[in-house]
Amino acid sequence: MAYHHHHDRHHHHNKDGEKPVDYQKEEKHHKHREHLGQLGAVAAGAYALHEKHKAKKDPEHAHKHKIKEEIATAVAVGAGGYAFHEHHKKKEAKKEAKKEGKAHGKKHHHLF
Repeated sequence: MAYHHHHDRHHHHNKDGEKPVDYQKEEKHHKHREHLGQLGAVAAGAYALHEKHKAKKDPEHAHKHKIKEEIATAVAVGAGGYAFHEHHKKKEAKKEAKKEGKAHGKKHHHLF
């Protein structure tokens, strides 16, 4: 799949006219997309269960419901895979932010 976003840059050097990559912003972006993927997986899974129930209750149209169930199951698996992908992109951005020296979250001063 030839699918790339302009914000998925993973280089540290600026080319002429480019802004530096804000890895904290990129991490937040991937976290948001990870949550959308999780939501899609849950929604598609719920729809698949709904269609499975419909297939049992409506034997006259059971084949139609079974096909819808299988499609929803495939969508749920795809959405789960997308969430997993975004989780790893988020981890990469967090790692890069740490490497760049930008603090993430609360700073612990180890007073005790």
